[in-house]
Amino acid sequence: MGAMKHTGFSRTERRRAGHRGGDTRYGDRPGRGTGDGVPSGAVTRTEDESVRTVVVAVAANLLVAVAKGVAAALTGSAAILAETTHSIADTGNEVLLYVGVRRGLRPTDNRHPLGYGQARFVWSLLAAVGIFVVGGLFAIYDGVQSLRHPEPVANVAVGVAVLLVSAGLEGLSWRTAHRQLRAEASARHLDLGEHVVSSSDPLPSTVFLEDSAALVGLALALAALLLHLVTGSAVWDGVASLLIGLLLIVVAVVLARRSGALLIDEAAPVDVREGLRQMVAAEPWVDEVAELTAVYVGPRHLLVLADVVPVEGADLLGGVGRLRRRLLALPQVAAVRSRRSSGRAELTSPTAGIPGGCLRAA
Repeated sequence: MGAMKHTGFSRTERRRAGHRGGDTRYGDRPGRGTGDGVPSGAVTRTEDESVRTVVVAVAANLLVAVAKGVAAALTGSAAILAETTHSIADTGNEVLLYVGVRRGLRPTDNRHPLGYGQARFVWSLLAAVGIFVVGGLFAIYDGVQSLRHPEPVANVAVGVAVLLVSAGLEGLSWRTAHRQLRAEASARHLDLGEHVVSSSDPLPSTVFLEDSAALVGLALALAALLLHLVTGSAVWDGVASLLIGLLLIVVAVVLARRSGALLIDEAAPVDVREGLRQMVAAEPWVDEVAELTAVYVGPRHLLVLADVVPVEGADLLGGVGRLRRRLLALPQVAAVRSRRSSGRAELTSPTAGIPGGCLRAA
């Protein structure tokens, strides 16, 4: 479900709105959903795509790191060495992302009633730190050293060949992440850039941006080798290494900001929240949806809480029951629980793609 502001909910009440793992995405625009007010762009998919994206990235970057390392040793190029550390950092980071995927799929328990979905945000943040330190800072240091003590580059032909092969492997990983992001963006009726900066799953975005930076870095390293061959100056090698380092730092900051925002319970997009509000408000027993909150507790997983003002004299329990049946009719909803306490009716809907919906009428 979507999200709006909520008031009056204690920590205990939030914990009651637990969720199960799953993988459904809401993404249509307001007013373009079904007759129930639920966005018709809801798309069900498994975690297989994310896992496949990471596995392809790990394999590609590991092969690239080995190839670049050999080329760096043979040519003595600072730019290729910077690219080697970049690929090593990317490989390690993608292992961290895989760990995040596996930990995020763990079932709910008493200590984590909302599940482990946010584990992916934590491991994505660690991956961004790895890009910054291992990739960016080392490349800048190596570039500075190369400018201070320039050395001629040997075996330029070998370096060029390795860079071209590496570009092919990086392109394979980039294409996998790009395909996943394009499919998700299309389902949300967003362009690729808008989806990358707003997606609740940082994994494919991380792989995509890492690989994009790698392809740009390879182009810089190749240009440095060719310029060294033409001019005979080793300065180009150091300059390319510095530019690669700065590029990696920019990518790391972008990824860290996104993962950090998700870690502090970012709200769902406006179109998602509006779709949820319309669905609840369409109930005949609902006079007003006073407030509604939806925050991410994992990739494509929302905790939804709503304060509902019922119509005077309405059959509250009957209305909640009908809404419960409507929720269960949706393919995204895994289970619905209702209870009555102190004159209030609560409806908790842990769902496959919208885990943790709690509708509360007072």
